[in-house]
Amino acid sequence: MTDISKRTLLLGLTAGGLLPVAALAQGRTNTQPFVLAPKFSAQDQGRINRAVAYLQGLNSGAGRFEQTDFKGRKTQGEWWLQRPGKIRFAYDAPYSLLVVADGKRVNMWDPRLKAFNQYPLDATPLSLFLSKQIRLDQGVIVTEVTSTTDGFRLKARDRRRDVEGSILMTFIEQGGNLTLGEWTVTDAQGKGTRLKLLTFNKNAPVKADLFVLNKPKDAK
Repeated sequence: MTDISKRTLLLGLTAGGLLPVAALAQGRTNTQPFVLAPKFSAQDQGRINRAVAYLQGLNSGAGRFEQTDFKGRKTQGEWWLQRPGKIRFAYDAPYSLLVVADGKRVNMWDPRLKAFNQYPLDATPLSLFLSKQIRLDQGVIVTEVTSTTDGFRLKARDRRRDVEGSILMTFIEQGGNLTLGEWTVTDAQGKGTRLKLLTFNKNAPVKADLFVLNKPKDAK
């Protein structure tokens, strides 16, 4: 890969800085000290509750996205969602990358390099809003709530002190309705990748085969 690197994809979709399995893979256990969740005002706690209810209520969706890596390089493509557990990102040419969560794994296919990779869905920030039961008060907790001109942002991180990195989710309010607008994942080195949902057709019908990505025969 050149303009869009595998590291960018891993940061934006499977960011190691936020992952419980990243710590487990290094031989750590859940006995590590926990970060305590801040005490939020009633208004901010209400925002957290609204965000959780909104994410929990998502069933399906589709639209366009734009990804910006930590160097400012941009790529676009289409996305489809089917909760719980399933999402698909199809990057525009010339990259033509596919990233598909099938409910258990995140599969990535780069047709230019003939490279196919798999990662556990629970080991990605995608699991925050693809899981059957949305929780932002256990393994992953909200650490900051900030207002924006058209909504609010929630910053979340792994609860263990030795797992660095964070995800910043931006929610847009329009006419009393809430929409997930974008998220930015920042790794332990402070490098962030932003994924903005350019369009969001909520509850759009999607086909089941969109979330199937098997290893191609010509994969290396």
